[in-house]
Amino acid sequence: MKGFLQKLKKFVIKLTIAFLTISVAFVIVYKWVPVPFTPLMLIRNIEHWSKGESAHFSHNWVSMDQISPNLAKAVIVSEDQKFTTHFGFDMEAMEKAYEGNKKGKKIKGGSTITQQTAKNVFLWPKRSYIRKGFEMYFTFLIEVFWSKERILEVYLNSIEMGDGVYGAEAASKHWFRKPASKLTAYQAASIAAILPNPRKYKASNSSTYIEKRKSWIVKQMGYYGPLKFE
Repeated sequence: MKGFLQKLKKFVIKLTIAFLTISVAFVIVYKWVPVPFTPLMLIRNIEHWSKGESAHFSHNWVSMDQISPNLAKAVIVSEDQKFTTHFGFDMEAMEKAYEGNKKGKKIKGGSTITQQTAKNVFLWPKRSYIRKGFEMYFTFLIEVFWSKERILEVYLNSIEMGDGVYGAEAASKHWFRKPASKLTAYQAASIAAILPNPRKYKASNSSTYIEKRKSWIVKQMGYYGPLKFE
């Protein structure tokens, strides 16, 4: 029994070292290299295949200078207004989300843009304490190795922005038939407004709820002022 436990201990140590090495390597590589695909893209395709449907997704990586500043500002004001100043975690938002969960309420705002980037690029969508732990780990790594601009660039190129639509360029062409660099403030707000559930909501021909969110986001963009990274 003692020998088995020693072997198990060595195996766990080796596995941990391998995970840490590989995860850090991927984070460093993605500091410069475009993310070609995400676990969510694979999961969505598997979901379609399991239903006997044809798998499809649209994803076109573009650099930050090819994405309208309007979209960058729209996602920040709607998803994470402290993005440029925090180190990956918004403790106040997390505390509100925790208290809301205890009361059985659904409160938006617990996850920052960095956390969402970590989840989308490296992990799976289903919520669990295990995934949350890995999410915190990758969030820390991303904040250490990437700049805020890079985090936002990866976020805007990787997140789901429609059914089978991933990233700013694909979303802009899908919803408005134009490149991401040409998005107006209202169009950018339209895309940001559907991010809580991009497969349910539509950026164009939207519901009353989404139209109200669009108006709110446009107002917040005006209040936010010029986009600056600290």
